Parts: sequence; structure tokens; C-alpha cells
Amino acid sequence: MHMNVAPHLLTEDRAEYERVLDDALSTAHARPELAGVGSRLTVAQLRAMTLNATALVTSAAASEYDHFVKVREQNRASAGARDPDAHDRPGSGTGTGAGVVAIVTVMVPVLAGAAAVIFLLVGAVLHALAPTVAFGATLLTAGLVFGSLAAAGLLCAAAGLLVTALRNSPVEVSTGGPPAAPDDELSRAREAWRHALLERGILPFLRDALAAAPPAPTDP
Repeated sequence: MHMNVAPHLLTEDRAEYERVLDDALSTAHARPELAGVGSRLTVAQLRAMTLNATALVTSAAASEYDHFVKVREQNRASAGARDPDAHDRPGSGTGTGAGVVAIVTVMVPVLAGAAAVIFLLVGAVLHALAPTVAFGATLLTAGLVFGSLAAAGLLCAAAGLLVTALRNSPVEVSTGGPPAAPDDELSRAREAWRHALLERGILPFLRDALAAAPPAPTDP
């Protein structure tokens, strides 16, 4: 069950907030200040209380969160500014020509191969039935010519596939500019917010909640 989102916490960051909370609760046994987890309050109770106090908890790391959101928006804006150029290049009128070339590259060896088979078969039959008739030898020659054309077409198709594979290799992913610096800055801003959220928001809230809870009754 999701509680109300804090006014300054964007909906897309709600899951990140819950992940930091869950990490803190899952490692509570290793934190002496959270020794009361399970005896004074259960993990489910603490989680529900912290989610209900999202606005209070996240306000402790408001400055880091504002910086993180600012860096993320700048990163998205710069990525959006690069996207139109990346989309314009493939759509600059070369798609139709590339499609026609691909069709021709595929059809030429198929048609030439079919013609070669027909001419060779008919020529062989005529040459066997009437060896003196020159038309049979002509069909055999035509069949060899079309066979050579089919072989050349297959070589061109293989070369085209190789060129296409090289052009679409993952190396081109990094040609849209140097995103390493913005991504590194965004990662640092996210980690700074997560650290501040944990150390100044979630952990103090859990400690206060455990301290305010009555101790569990002991068996006589």
C-alpha cells in the first residue's frame, strides 16, 4: 500500500526512496542503534511508519535531492537536444534508396540463378537430342552466363551484409557525443541524495521510532 508522496519528492523517485528504506531495514541487525527492530517494533511496522512520514524523512536531504533533480533535468535536456540530429540523419531520404538497393541485391542472384537452371536444363536436353543443333549450345552458354551473374550477385549480397553489420555495430552508440561526464555527475548526485536520505533522514527516524516505542513484554 503506497502512502501519499511528499510534496517535494517526485513520483518517479518514490521507488528509490523505498529501496533505501528497505536496505536500511534489511541491514538493521548490523546497526547497534537499531537493535530494537523485531522486539520493540517489527520491520513491517517501521516500514509503514517511515512511508507515512515520507515528507518529514525526505526533508532532511532536501538540498541533495534538489541538486539531483536539477542534474537529471539538465541531463535529459541535453540528451533531448541531441536526439533530433540523431533521428534526422537516418531519415534524410536515404531509407528508400537503401530499400531499393537491398531488393535488387536479393532479387538479382535469385532471378539469375533461376534463369541459369532453366537455360542449362533446356540446353542440355536439346544438346542431347540434337547435338548438331547450335541452339542447344547457345542455351548452355546463356545458362553459364546467368550462373556467373548469380554468383556475382551472391558475392555482392554478402559484401552488403558485411558492410551493414559493420555500420550497425555497437561502436556507433558512443558517437552521439560524450555522455560519460553527465552520467557520472548524475550518478554522484543520486548517490549523494541516497546517502543523505539514509544518514540524516531514515536512520534517525527509525531510531526515534524505536526509542518512543514501549519495550516488548518479557515472559515471566
